[in-house]
Amino acid sequence: MDASNNAVDKDLQIKRNRRAVIWVVVLALIVDQATKILVKTNMLIGNDNAINILPWFKICFIENNGMAFGMEIGGKLFLSLFRIAAIGLIVYLINRLVKSNRFPRGFLVCLAFLVAGATGNILDSMFYGLIFTESGIHAGGVSKLVDFGYGYAPFLYGKVVDMLYFPLWRWPDFIPFIGGRIFFRPVFNIADCCITCSVFSLLLFYRQSLSAAFAMIETESVRRKIKKDKSEENNSGI
Repeated sequence: MDASNNAVDKDLQIKRNRRAVIWVVVLALIVDQATKILVKTNMLIGNDNAINILPWFKICFIENNGMAFGMEIGGKLFLSLFRIAAIGLIVYLINRLVKSNRFPRGFLVCLAFLVAGATGNILDSMFYGLIFTESGIHAGGVSKLVDFGYGYAPFLYGKVVDMLYFPLWRWPDFIPFIGGRIFFRPVFNIADCCITCSVFSLLLFYRQSLSAAFAMIETESVRRKIKKDKSEENNSGI
């Protein structure tokens, strides 16, 4: 009877963890895409058109071809394919961790935010070039929705929309090279926030869970290899 109850409790816990992961990804993606579309279809691109919310916070619409915070590493196609591969790997990892029922829900939620952030930015690259006109080059300067496939760029070559800018403070003028510059200059988006908060949370609070997760995946890989080798030996013996 106890074994049966434990099995039921385990299945219930797995379902709850899976729902938590799904809800985090879905809600984060909705917020990310809603803010990007709202900004892209209502604001002019560029620093001169920023909306001042607070002295240290502005809504500033820019676009970039790169990764988080506007960094550019490698070509656009490489970045898009890299994101897709990374998302697939993390989704596979989360699925294995949820099924194992050995990891805290907070750890799984952090990984879910990582998936949401990476997916949010890859959606820009995949579809924005297909469904929007390019910002700032036509009458009015604001991007418009167009029929699918008639946008400014082909599949996987769309630009990522950023809008959150926090010019917290400037370096003192007497400091060489950086004097007078903004301390934190990147403009970013909700997806970038999800990725950054997830990574910091994993490193600060879930390092042991992260190590255990990689150890579990590595152990499973070794077991599959051993099983495959034994199967090949048996087949060769026949």
